[in-house]
Amino acid sequence: MKKLVIIPAFNEAENLSSVVADIKENAPGFDYIIINDASTDNTKEVCEEEGLNYLDLASNLGIGGAVQTGYQYALEEGYDIAVQIDGDGQHKAESLVKLMAVLSAENCDMVIGSRYIDKKGFQSTALRRFAIRWLSGLIHVLTGTKITDPTSGLRLCNRAVIEVFARKYPWDYPEPESTTGLIASGFTVKETAVEMRARQGGRSSLSNPLSALFYMVKVSLGIVIEAIGGRKKK
Repeated sequence: MKKLVIIPAFNEAENLSSVVADIKENAPGFDYIIINDASTDNTKEVCEEEGLNYLDLASNLGIGGAVQTGYQYALEEGYDIAVQIDGDGQHKAESLVKLMAVLSAENCDMVIGSRYIDKKGFQSTALRRFAIRWLSGLIHVLTGTKITDPTSGLRLCNRAVIEVFARKYPWDYPEPESTTGLIASGFTVKETAVEMRARQGGRSSLSNPLSALFYMVKVSLGIVIEAIGGRKKK
């Protein structure tokens, strides 16, 4: 079974070496690909100097476009499993073994690593936690499925989901919308408890109340659209 780690990277030069080292040490059997989203720092130079596996985007596509590129690569290269690990160092590669075990045991289509089941490790800021609770409640109302950490980028999926995400993937803040679309379309999504670190470098895009409010409004609308669209597909 071929397994791929997708690492979206925009100005993550200071983190990538440790992220890749963590994968090699703690997630045996997983290949990886860095998607350099037209970074303006020396991300490309770090990849070249250290011999890291990467794809270089000619223009900045944003997180959704970068991750979708990774899924398209996974589809074209015949991977059976794909999982996203953020390039900022928050996700622990040791979690991938647990996610893989849950996918196999539950016979589901995607497993999300949630920091809010056992509530261990870094729990994010109070502002982001409020937004997460709101989105979690909205997804539950629309789909009947409780997702405790809908913004988690640590998501492991099977070949069927790879095919979906390679074809269609939200561009901005894609995790809650794409998860909703999968559930509404009949895919099975599970969660398992993981621990995450604080960002090892860089700065979150949701760093102030105004950006958080914009995020909640935009993503809430996207979730509603995905839920309606998924039901129509059934």
